[in-house]
Amino acid sequence: MVGAARNPDEGELSASQITNITPELTDDYLRCNELSGTDYETLQTKTFYGQEKKGLAYIIGIMNMILHGIEAPNLIHSNTLNENVMDIQEKDRHDIILANPPFGGGERREVQQNFPIRTGETAYLFLQHFIRKLKAGGRGAVVIKNTFLSNTDNASVGLRKELLEACNLHTVLDCPQGTFQGAGVKTVVLFFEKGEATQKIWFYQLDPGRSMGKTNPLSDEDLKEFLELQKSFADSPKSWTVKRGDLNEVTFDLSVKNPNEPEKEASRSPEDIISDMLARDAETADLLENIRVLL
Repeated sequence: MVGAARNPDEGELSASQITNITPELTDDYLRCNELSGTDYETLQTKTFYGQEKKGLAYIIGIMNMILHGIEAPNLIHSNTLNENVMDIQEKDRHDIILANPPFGGGERREVQQNFPIRTGETAYLFLQHFIRKLKAGGRGAVVIKNTFLSNTDNASVGLRKELLEACNLHTVLDCPQGTFQGAGVKTVVLFFEKGEATQKIWFYQLDPGRSMGKTNPLSDEDLKEFLELQKSFADSPKSWTVKRGDLNEVTFDLSVKNPNEPEKEASRSPEDIISDMLARDAETADLLENIRVLL
């Protein structure tokens, strides 16, 4: 599901966000004691927009938004990717896009014709849609599989080039395996602002110190250091900055390689490993021989 918004406090939402909108999002963050009648009307009618291809997710999205205070959700039952991105008009663009598009899906060739970079990878089509759906100065945060940063196929290279030239990709959050359920691969979150080319990119390697999963999800505490360091794009053992001029101008490779990570202890040599294995085999043989004597 993709949603939209048309003022600085509004945002375009993904399926996971629309169908899991929390009271904290609608009440604690957007609603406040000083909320005027006009602001309340904006929150109700001009803040959250959405499109959903699948019928069940569409119904769940409508229901969840109503249960959390959005009385008349602006959700449409349609395939976002059927929209030709070259036909998007200024009145249809948004200030904020937050999205977790599906990975690994495939779209028909006629759908791919709606995009300048044609690919069967659904997530890549969505990213093109998001870039063009933002207003100038609009901000985006998009979850995508980390292989996007380094894949060498034409679509990946072309899309990285477009993102760097059309937007200021200022932050890449590298997430551990299991952060997003159902992704099946490691993911990153791309934070960018449209209208100004990228000059430098700040990377942060998130490491909660535990395995992530359905029963052990990401918490606000896990992101505390990231949020603090991101304010000034500070370097640390988990964060670093890459200048646009240092990137390969052919591949635009954005691989997550932390130069500040402490060096790991050198691995043992093959000779040491073999010697250790032979010693253990000798010990095992002695034990078996002693057991046989006792039989």
